[in-house]
Amino acid sequence: MNPETVPERIQKILARAGIGSRRQIENWIRAGRISINDRPATLGDRITENDLIRLDGDRINLRLDSSLRLRVIAYHKPEGKICSRSDPEGRPTIFEDLPRLKQGRWVLIGRLDINSSGLLLLTTDGELANKLMHPSGGIEREYAVRVRGEVDNQVLDRLTDGVMLSDGMASFDSIRDAGGKGANHWYHVVLREGRNREVRRLWESQGVTVSRLIRVRFGPVILARDLRPGRSTDLNDVDMKALLTLAGLQHKMSASATGITRHARKKSYAARSGQKKGRKLSARSRSGNGP
Repeated sequence: MNPETVPERIQKILARAGIGSRRQIENWIRAGRISINDRPATLGDRITENDLIRLDGDRINLRLDSSLRLRVIAYHKPEGKICSRSDPEGRPTIFEDLPRLKQGRWVLIGRLDINSSGLLLLTTDGELANKLMHPSGGIEREYAVRVRGEVDNQVLDRLTDGVMLSDGMASFDSIRDAGGKGANHWYHVVLREGRNREVRRLWESQGVTVSRLIRVRFGPVILARDLRPGRSTDLNDVDMKALLTLAGLQHKMSASATGITRHARKKSYAARSGQKKGRKLSARSRSGNGP
């Protein structure tokens, strides 16, 4: 039997096609936004790539070019933009900055709140996004945090030992002093969860205000210093391989190689501006007065 005719759960096929993460797709099904052969989809439905699938009335193409199926970009989110595709309040969204896709759509790997900036990863592969966002993965996220308030060793100990928040115990895996002057001080913190506003809430639990929050690393991927806010770039082969290995999807590396080569022909904004590539955000460059 042709693998394309073997029925699979709808959320699995749509996620693999880059339509969204499995969680997003399940929510869309519950909301009645997805149909199968002109009937409302239900959770647990199985489909093949021959079925007619629509999202909000628009047909979804499930027969994707395998060479374009897997792509991951690093995006430098600026403050003031939201991580939703649209906003009833009319606020700017990060999706306005992203490269256009001929097939599929960008799926976010984690989020940052409107007042935070830094590294966001997006992919065309819903399975990869799901693996990297699942709590069982325990993937490290590193943030540069500028705080206002008194921070002594007792505060730092509590933040690494564990603090009870409204949604349970939380803690930083590590905290590193990154320097600063006066009332503002920088720290680098690492945690392995993606709970809503967790970094801010941890500091606020100790009476400390976060005045700036920048994600500088997600797993093996580091925010490149030459990647300007609002810009994105495809991951290089080294970062792509490390990310797929972390997700346990090494077999997808061959499917991503052609896509990387093809998109490499299109120079990034940073390259067009004559900026050097590959400069990483290092601890040395960000010590002292912080990022």
